[in-house]
Amino acid sequence: MFLRKVFGRALFSSVKSEASAATAATTCRNPLEEFFEVDRNPEDENPVVYGRSWKASELRLKSWDDLQKLWYVLLKEKNMLMTQRQMLQAQNLRFPNPERVPKVRKSMCRIKHVLTERAIEEADPRRSAEMKRMINAL
Repeated sequence: MFLRKVFGRALFSSVKSEASAATAATTCRNPLEEFFEVDRNPEDENPVVYGRSWKASELRLKSWDDLQKLWYVLLKEKNMLMTQRQMLQAQNLRFPNPERVPKVRKSMCRIKHVLTERAIEEADPRRSAEMKRMINAL
């Protein structure tokens, strides 16, 4: 009975770990896939509608951490668009939605503007200088 408990636990734990490894393998993507947009079904006749750029008034309501997360999301989007554009140009194909690039750039510029406003309003000069250095590094 003791052996059954010990071996049963070991057997079931290995089965569980194999199952979790299999699920992780199917959900785990290649990190380079983030540089490419998921292909749409060409049979879809509905045009894809993309969002607008962020307004400065909306960004002023966000915290420093939210703005930093949004910055990196926009940076990934910009890198994905630039990669897609470069690949299509190499194949002499047309970039499908060129209006997305300026929206991303505007949003990124507005984030820097809002962060700079906050750095200027900071009372402590050392903290203000540190914030400005971080903003300029973006």
